[in-house]
Amino acid sequence: MKTILFPQKFIWNSLCNRPAMKRADQEKEVRDIVKNVRLNGDHAVRDYTLKFDGVSIGSLKVTPEEISSAERYIKGSLKDAINTAKQNIEKFHSSQLFQEQVIDISEGIKCWRKNVAIDKVGIYIPGGTAPLFSTVLMLAIPANIAGCKKIVMCTPPDKNGQINPVILYTASIAGVTDIFKIGGAQAIAAMAYGTESVPEVFKIFGPGNQYVTRAKELVQQDGIAIDMPAGPSELMVIADKTANAEFVSADLLSQAEHGTDSQVVLLTDNEMIIGMVRDAIERQVQDLSRKKTTIKALSNSMLIQLGSIDECIDFSNQYAPEHLIITTADPYALAGKVINAGSVFLGKYSCESTGDYATGTNHTLPTNGFARSFSGISTESFVKKITFQEVTSDGIKNIGPAVELMAEAEMLDGHKNAVSIRLKSLEND
Repeated sequence: MKTILFPQKFIWNSLCNRPAMKRADQEKEVRDIVKNVRLNGDHAVRDYTLKFDGVSIGSLKVTPEEISSAERYIKGSLKDAINTAKQNIEKFHSSQLFQEQVIDISEGIKCWRKNVAIDKVGIYIPGGTAPLFSTVLMLAIPANIAGCKKIVMCTPPDKNGQINPVILYTASIAGVTDIFKIGGAQAIAAMAYGTESVPEVFKIFGPGNQYVTRAKELVQQDGIAIDMPAGPSELMVIADKTANAEFVSADLLSQAEHGTDSQVVLLTDNEMIIGMVRDAIERQVQDLSRKKTTIKALSNSMLIQLGSIDECIDFSNQYAPEHLIITTADPYALAGKVINAGSVFLGKYSCESTGDYATGTNHTLPTNGFARSFSGISTESFVKKITFQEVTSDGIKNIGPAVELMAEAEMLDGHKNAVSIRLKSLEND
């Protein structure tokens, strides 16, 4: 990790840059995949599954028998852990939907909003080097709570054409309605446009590699909604002299192991903390099964000393981290100053791993600085809000003249006439 001492504010922007992502060389390939799947459906999907996953797939859809048999491979203790997380996620996300009130704007005018679930949604679960069954919970549970009628899940098969049993079990208890053995950019295209097997959906959720991310950006251009722009995982820790260096080091390593392009950053006002954290990282990383991946991610990462904890908060808000841990003497005093972050963890025992799995908050969060303008996934992410208004005869008398003047000023005579004809009708009555 790079150690940076007291950087001047004029270079903060450059320090906030994430590891560069090569896009030019993948642009054409992803665009071709999306186009091919759109035109040739299942046939193209099977070709890409053979090419990228090394397996020839017959039926793309997971059968009920495959789902039920998966449960036999899951230990009872893991089932209990998954169900604990499920209950916490359900409790937190159920609190996010509420009935909005009818607002009396003025005499004769009422306005209100109605929550309506997105009818069909798609969720993408990466296969890669780790079976991210926790992401199934984070996406399918709020979709289910919102009332989405169809929840389509795509995830890549292994070399035997099978889906990891834990992913299948988790999908079955989280409310997924259709599961398909499809990975990569071809999965995004299949859900976006539909194939002979895969239903077309109206919004696509879920993390993935750079090819998946680019495919989501491309289908969005065709009007298919996506959850948010996504990039590699990241974590920032703000620590003062009271922080536990072993804890901080473990937190940084936990996020660095996600991928070689992940980034972790320590901000502190204390020189000793930097030294202790650096030493602890060197010790702890030796015991990690994903040591090579983690070390590569650490080469993209930083230990930064600033002049004060207030400067650390300022830098954090400029960086806009996906995850932010505040481990200081009074983390609540700093929490109120956070304006840009995906999810915040307060105090020495609030490790980022708890939010990744089981506190109940969602771990699908904006990365690459998009926390400046995007929120993490919530139940509302799966909901449309439709506005309603009722204007009575008294209401049109009250508001009509103002609307006429505004429409006339915009030179929209038809808009003005729609009001005028009603007002004249009331005068004649």
